[in-house]
Amino acid sequence: MFVEDLNVPDVVKRIVLDSGVSELYPPQIEAVKTGFLEGENLVLCIPTASGKTLVAELAMAKRIIEGGGKALYLVPLRALASEKYEEFQKWERAGFKVGITSSDFDSSDAWLEGYDIIVGTNEKLDSLLRHRVRWLSDVSLVVADEVHLINDGSRGPTLEVILSKLRRINKNAQFLALSATVANADEVAGWLGAKLVVSDWRPVVLKEGVYEDGFIEFGRGESMMIPNLTGEDIIDLAADTVKGGGQALVFSTSRRSAVSAAKKLYTHIKSLLPKKEISRLSDVSEEILSVGERTRISELLAKLASGGVAFHHAGLNYNHRRLVEESFRGNLLKVITATPTLAAGVNLPARRVIIQGYRRYDTKMGFLEEIPVLEYKQQAGRAGRPKYDKLGEAVLLSSSEEEKEFLMERYVLGEPERIRSKLASEPALRTHVLATIATNYARTEKGLYDFIRGTFYGYQYDPESVSGILDRILSFLFEEGFLVEEGGKLKATNFGKRVSELYIDPLSAKIIKDGLMGAPEDLVGKEVGFLHLVSATPDMPKLGWRRRDEEFVLSFVDQHEEEFLHEPPDIGSIDYEFFMLQVKVAMLLYSWIEEYSEDQIISAFKIGSGDILRIGETGKWLLYSTEEIAKLLKSSKAKKIIRELTLRVTHGIKKELVKLVSIPGIGRIRARALYNSGYKSLKSLQKAKIEDLIKVPMIGKEIAKKIKETTGGKEVTIESSKPEDLEYKGSSMSQRSVKQAKLPHFSDKNSKKTRKKENDQRKRRKRS
Repeated sequence: MFVEDLNVPDVVKRIVLDSGVSELYPPQIEAVKTGFLEGENLVLCIPTASGKTLVAELAMAKRIIEGGGKALYLVPLRALASEKYEEFQKWERAGFKVGITSSDFDSSDAWLEGYDIIVGTNEKLDSLLRHRVRWLSDVSLVVADEVHLINDGSRGPTLEVILSKLRRINKNAQFLALSATVANADEVAGWLGAKLVVSDWRPVVLKEGVYEDGFIEFGRGESMMIPNLTGEDIIDLAADTVKGGGQALVFSTSRRSAVSAAKKLYTHIKSLLPKKEISRLSDVSEEILSVGERTRISELLAKLASGGVAFHHAGLNYNHRRLVEESFRGNLLKVITATPTLAAGVNLPARRVIIQGYRRYDTKMGFLEEIPVLEYKQQAGRAGRPKYDKLGEAVLLSSSEEEKEFLMERYVLGEPERIRSKLASEPALRTHVLATIATNYARTEKGLYDFIRGTFYGYQYDPESVSGILDRILSFLFEEGFLVEEGGKLKATNFGKRVSELYIDPLSAKIIKDGLMGAPEDLVGKEVGFLHLVSATPDMPKLGWRRRDEEFVLSFVDQHEEEFLHEPPDIGSIDYEFFMLQVKVAMLLYSWIEEYSEDQIISAFKIGSGDILRIGETGKWLLYSTEEIAKLLKSSKAKKIIRELTLRVTHGIKKELVKLVSIPGIGRIRARALYNSGYKSLKSLQKAKIEDLIKVPMIGKEIAKKIKETTGGKEVTIESSKPEDLEYKGSSMSQRSVKQAKLPHFSDKNSKKTRKKENDQRKRRKRS
């Protein structure tokens, strides 16, 4: 079937043809036969690069042109939202307005009312539903990408709930669910009332196999010898790929193993590249160093990139990840070593995918576990570059004949697990029950069960099976003041409604409220206390724990014990270990606002730039939520301190720079440069001459003009601490302005008080 033959408007055909597509793939033809272009719901389960996105685009374009309304494209990750947003820009030629929404969980995004195609993350759409956004009723088509993530314990419940709510709001809307791998796609189709297309057809043939002792044995009985260049499996397989003109993706089970593999590959891959490519890679390397603060991680990444190799994991900052992805797509980088997060994120195919390990450490259970077949299939599906490769290879590494047989049977020839709803977990259900009542989707206990009946959980199980969990949740919400009962109806209090809008766990809100209500009268100098308060919530990510961390954390607690909002728990108590983990996160945030460099924080906490940013963003949001809860409690003193602290966490600055960063274009680097040059207030900047400002490092003519325009009248005041209202300048910092000593709370062991307290604590530990 050709594009010209499709029952879509001519403008749609022209845009598709201009993108290089003239003929449909077999799965796309099968989808057309289901009637999705005539409004039928569809679950499309076909391999990566087999044309899922085009099916969605055709449906969106036709629906908008012929039926009006809006198309909503849901994705699990911000990076994927950005990728799809850029991909859909071509539809502006048809007169569509394309928008994206993926952050600020306390906004209704009213501006999107004028847009036709809206790309959004699942969490953002959940937030919009909690704000009862008016334009959502205009949505006539919903596309749920990566729908298999319903099976994910952390993200699955949100996707499931928003699809259930959208089906109730938009009874005539069309639903498309897309995935590469769903074993029980028939159940998903049954739940959504959709037609089903399942196919294993791919534009590039996929061969899956296991490598052992110099040979790849494929599932079809074929085998291939790999030249033994080094005796290192990964190096030999990757080098063989690059020598053949291809690219390789190596999936490792941890960040450390991904970085280690990249280091091993660097010299060997670089030796295979012509001088012309080495020169182009040098530009990539320099660009990596020019983005953000220069750290040991960015320097290592830049060095490896100069040899055609890079690592990719959540510890990298967003700009570095994007540079790596773009350089790989442009065939500059030849090998990427990555954690499995890449397989669940952006589209990055390679000729050969090498799966380095199939076991990973479960931090909750404390032992190694085998990865699910579903996860393996997601990784294997990245093999084969359309338009470049005739076939793609996915290869598992084995160390013995026995292991090879196991891997062949379990993964290569195995079927992915059936996806199951994860909605029945108490943390997930707690937040969604409050939101469902606060937004009037349910007004009674029976209404709650009716709502659950409409979810995927309700399709797979009896809703009454969650009665025990639901009873506990409702008791908690009543006892803590989130809900009341009026005339036999459930109703959210002002506190409950606001917490739902703030998009935080009700348990986080309880912890914050209790902390504020129990706080002392004098809150001056309690910054660490507030940082610990938000770090104690379940919404804040926690850091890993190492043996040597205990003395560091104890030292920090000792130095700041007067700042905590409540007494630390006794050593040996149940709460003690949780307290220590919470304080470690608070220490990171404190180091950030004390203007320690990224590199110092990376070294001290053994994390990456991406982790600093993620914890900083969460900290900003939780502090903003704390300020909003303080307003409800009418705590004006707390509100003022938290507002300033939010600004400091937003920009990574000491208190003295708060006023300076209120100027547009002035972030951490420029504010510090101005302060160190004697411009310590807005008034001093108001009096300064432009020619003098230009002499300050990092302050050019345009920035100097902005400073004068902003300070020319009355002083700028802090109106809001809402994180998304503040321009986040990233974590870059002039190396000249960074202290190079160790973080003081990691090295201060000289005070008698500290030593005495640590000795007393050690004695108590021995007794217990």
